[in-house]
Amino acid sequence: MTTHSYWGAVEEDWDGFSAELTFAHPFFGDQSVEIFLGEEYDEDGEEIEEAPDGSRLNAFATSYQSFLNHFEVHLQNIQIKAFERYQKLYAHYYENPEKSGEPALQINDIEKHNEYIKEIMYLRILEDDTIKLSIRYQIDTEHGLEFRFENGAIAAVGGIAET
Repeated sequence: MTTHSYWGAVEEDWDGFSAELTFAHPFFGDQSVEIFLGEEYDEDGEEIEEAPDGSRLNAFATSYQSFLNHFEVHLQNIQIKAFERYQKLYAHYYENPEKSGEPALQINDIEKHNEYIKEIMYLRILEDDTIKLSIRYQIDTEHGLEFRFENGAIAAVGGIAET
């Protein structure tokens, strides 16, 4: 275990190294979720067994603080991109009772879609001002929904571990 002035206790966890500090936002309800620091696996696919050092933890803190300072804008962009992904990949099925065998979900705007993206799973802070936010997507719980932010902007949207 490592202790850091911002992150608190940094310990090996189920998906890499996590901080004592957690993330919460009213959009996601009462949840307070883990923040993972660095990748879980190295370039050879082996689990990383050494905690990030102090300079990396400091860089992660800077990235995370910037992310928090702009989170309301990030949340708006998350909502827009998630709805766009729904329209592109899922609406043809879920809005067509003949295809789905169920009544149409009638998700025709961002606000209606937001109800399906309210369960955040975790955040992962990575090198080079990169942050991944993973959501248990109620439309597709198998793949979920992940947003990769680079330098304060959404760089990729996909299923979990696809960004």
